[in-house]
Amino acid sequence: MLIDVQFSSGHNDFPRLLDAVLQAEADGYDTTWVLDHFDGAMVGGDRDVLECFTLLGALAVGTSTIKLGSLVANVTNRHAALLALAANSTQRISNGRFTLGIGAGAAPDTPWSREHRERGIPIMPALADRHANVVHNIQVVRATADPMPIIIGVNSVELAVIAGHHADGVNIRLSSPHSGRYLAAAREAAGDKPFDCSGWAPIDDTASQDKAYELGLDRLIMSRLHSLDD
Repeated sequence: MLIDVQFSSGHNDFPRLLDAVLQAEADGYDTTWVLDHFDGAMVGGDRDVLECFTLLGALAVGTSTIKLGSLVANVTNRHAALLALAANSTQRISNGRFTLGIGAGAAPDTPWSREHRERGIPIMPALADRHANVVHNIQVVRATADPMPIIIGVNSVELAVIAGHHADGVNIRLSSPHSGRYLAAAREAAGDKPFDCSGWAPIDDTASQDKAYELGLDRLIMSRLHSLDD
């Protein structure tokens, strides 16, 4: 199983993030993953986050071998054509080290949509429409960008099936009591094609990390959502 790492720009400024990613590269981690939010408080941080693809481009220049990914780019945040351009730019700058992780975004009346409401960003109210938007974004990226792996972060069986049918992989939150169901649905929908199964867990959640091995995942993403100076 590959071991990846995720750091938070809602807790750390760029120089500290780059130092941490360079250390992760030296230590042999496979991929580092970048958040896609506006407000660092959404992940318990104390500052606005760095824009996802701007940060990925900077990390691509500052590193040489570690792979880079978005976990996950919210399809609510960008027009599909802009997402494709941003992903393609990151893929080119990194010389093919990028994986596009995307997600459907939260419902309009949930705490996770607060940063969108405050900024006047409309959210599709119907879950089916948000899921269809994920498929649309994948189609646009496939049609206009250089080839790159695309994975979907899921929190429902329905979206897991979409990941199996339309993407190259799935990501699950390992602390979810339904993570095994989501993974099974994605694997069944993917059939025999190559399909990357990953899960994320906080760096200090050893129980969830153990679950990654129990589920037979291809990769474990250890998320460090705190100041790296602590």
